[in-house]
Amino acid sequence: MDKGKVAGGMLLVSGTTIGAALLGLPATCAFMGFYPSLILFFIVWLVMLITGVYFVDITCDQKKKANIISMAQATIGPWGMAVSWVSYLLLLYSLMALYLTGSAVIFRNGMGSAFGIEINEFGSSFVLPVLFGWLIYLGTRGVDLTNRLFMLALIVSYIILISLLPASIELSNLKHYSFIPMIFALPSVITSFGYHIIIPTLGSYLKYDRKAMLYSVVFGSVISLVINMVWQFLVLGAMPLETLAKVWQEGAPITTMLAKVVHSSVLSVGVYLFSIFAILTSFLGVALSLSDFLIDGFKIKKGWEGRLLAIVLTFVPPLLFVATYSRGFMLALGYAGAFVAILLIFIPSAMAWNLKSRPFYQTIAGRGLLVLTSLFAGAVIVANILNRWEVFTPLLNKIGGL
Repeated sequence: MDKGKVAGGMLLVSGTTIGAALLGLPATCAFMGFYPSLILFFIVWLVMLITGVYFVDITCDQKKKANIISMAQATIGPWGMAVSWVSYLLLLYSLMALYLTGSAVIFRNGMGSAFGIEINEFGSSFVLPVLFGWLIYLGTRGVDLTNRLFMLALIVSYIILISLLPASIELSNLKHYSFIPMIFALPSVITSFGYHIIIPTLGSYLKYDRKAMLYSVVFGSVISLVINMVWQFLVLGAMPLETLAKVWQEGAPITTMLAKVVHSSVLSVGVYLFSIFAILTSFLGVALSLSDFLIDGFKIKKGWEGRLLAIVLTFVPPLLFVATYSRGFMLALGYAGAFVAILLIFIPSAMAWNLKSRPFYQTIAGRGLLVLTSLFAGAVIVANILNRWEVFTPLLNKIGGL
């Protein structure tokens, strides 16, 4: 087992997991409080780790079928391929809407604070497509080099936050707890622990060494769990519940309000930089993946006309979503959770059910585990439906003092 490559695999997993969804979690989880959110994080992490192991076994079994859709077709047939195809497309569109909405709020507030310039809410959502759409058009090489710079900036800004933000923490802010809102937060939390799409690539990188892949998935996911828990502690400790509840009601990324409540200009800059680069690093990868997926899925010719059409199809639907919904960030985060549940929990459970190369999945214990993870996916989807019906809204407003 190549330890260097295993370390690289760990970073691939953790890097894929950490993204813009991190910016919405504190506001979504504030209603249950810090300690219940840790319990929910651990439960979600464990379920996603189990389905991650499913993916490792399926990838090692299928090998050259290097994507979820082809693996689903091979293991559960045409219906699995169809469900995976639709879920994958809707998940990527939900994530794109998440990034466009989040960047619009941050850019609008940043321009207002720095230069006193007011920008139209919908107009500011065009910032990412205008600045980086050409990179997506050019393809992987440019995105890769740019993303490395943004990842470095993200790490630096995160170090600034964890170094300076503890001075703003009030331990009394961490005392609130309520377990009832857990089901409300579930779809959003699940989005922050999704790394499974990278596993087929990880298999090729590690030459389908199952042990090496498992090390990468386990320890890479632990890194992301710790980062999520630390971020939750810092933000919930620095901001009172009433403030976090207002952020949730407005549907904005948490860092917009966090920059206003901290009493340090350096920390405020760190907050803005962290939020910007968390979105950018996620946006570039998802936009490129969505563009390539559309070209393959709709059999678009790979000339300049085809690339241009793919760019239009990549950005126009999420921009229309952003224009339609004022609470776009939190709404997109919730929708993404439902598609993550289908694509990264239910589908791998169904694929593992038919996996003959791993006898465990044919045992009573294995079957039972597959049923449990499938039921968990169902719970996420039900929670998402209840959120769309705003079943929890009166309760959350009451808890948040709104």
